[in-house]
Amino acid sequence: MSSLGLLNRISSPRSHNRTTAKTTEQDEVGSPNLKQPLSDVRIVDLTHYVAGPNCTRMLAAFGADVIKIERPDGGDPARRLGPFHRDHTHPEKSALFHHLNGNKKGVTLNLKSSKGVGIFKELVKDADILVESFRPGVMEKLGLSSEVLRDINPRLITTSISNFGQTGPYRDFKASELVLFGLGGPLQVTGLPERQPVKIGGRIVQYQAGVLAALLTMIAFYRPGANQRGGHIDVSIMESQSGTFDRWMPMLTAYAYTGHRFPRLPSAATWGGGIYPCRDGYVNILNPSNPARLNRLLDMIGRPDLKGDPRFSTLEQRFKPENMEVLQACFLEWVLSHNMDEILSESQSRKVMSGPIYTTAHLQEDIHFKFRRPWITVEHPYTGPVTHPGRPVVMSRTPWTITEPAPLLGQHNREIYCGRLGYSRKELARLRQLGVI
Repeated sequence: MSSLGLLNRISSPRSHNRTTAKTTEQDEVGSPNLKQPLSDVRIVDLTHYVAGPNCTRMLAAFGADVIKIERPDGGDPARRLGPFHRDHTHPEKSALFHHLNGNKKGVTLNLKSSKGVGIFKELVKDADILVESFRPGVMEKLGLSSEVLRDINPRLITTSISNFGQTGPYRDFKASELVLFGLGGPLQVTGLPERQPVKIGGRIVQYQAGVLAALLTMIAFYRPGANQRGGHIDVSIMESQSGTFDRWMPMLTAYAYTGHRFPRLPSAATWGGGIYPCRDGYVNILNPSNPARLNRLLDMIGRPDLKGDPRFSTLEQRFKPENMEVLQACFLEWVLSHNMDEILSESQSRKVMSGPIYTTAHLQEDIHFKFRRPWITVEHPYTGPVTHPGRPVVMSRTPWTITEPAPLLGQHNREIYCGRLGYSRKELARLRQLGVI
């Protein structure tokens, strides 16, 4: 069954008789106030930074009741990572934290205290899923091993997300995005051959691991008999890359069969191909590697007189420095005198493969994105309304939604500890004084 098929199951196989979280329609499809596909699922979120929070973000957006647990002394370290709203560094203004933690309820809990561990066990007792991203061995040191959790809640699904997995020689190693991409992904073929290899921008490795963890968690949750017995999912961020089809799997397969290692290729920014500046930004145009493509491109830039010129009749001739210089001058003169929309329109009419290089501002103004509306605007008490990337897919009856902003640090302590676990306000104040919450 596909990930969409798993997530489109409207009712959980477990009967909890819980109150459905409120939902509002934010898509061009579906009807308002429909029960979300995961609205009967309760998740305890013991993750931080990117990969784990992205896993639980996906599930929260499909309606899961997610309780995010943070340390009382500062919370998730992602709160201290930028960019920050209006460049004002503040733990409640991190765009990264806001993006990864919408629709979650936030509580603080000190798991280094015995009372904190006891409260955590109370939360887990009624949960369906626990997602944690500590280093391997930390849960055991806290007294929360798989065996302990199984005794508390035999049907609990636990997903552990770590750099290299829960076992093996590398399990205790620390890692960065660059290391994980280098060991698990196509780093060796990314970048210019004359320079050092480079990773893909941003935190793509960790985001991808989070999506994979969400998918595997749902597979485990909906498997036959899951309501009688739980399970443990061991997600290695590195292995999430070594199993990706972003160039890497074909290269690994080719090496296994032939022993051939793929090289980093020269820059595609040759005459008429690659990324070039234009009047209001940049465009990417496919390299005209055959005569038909070359002729269409020469017609587009108003130089049909160069068609049939022996200096450009073959790739070998075109790539001679003196000939390339002539073509570059003609091409640059044309692109620098046009804007992105004009180049795109002209390319489409001439059947020249090209596309604009968008900034974030361009994306939000693009006519296709305006039509599809993959953005959401969330009101946050510290930032006001902020637009975020929204749904990854369109589901016709139960749309993906973010209706609540990322929680303030400890925002839902009273709701969870008093409302769900039955602590009094006096006990809550005492727990705060003791540094438990």
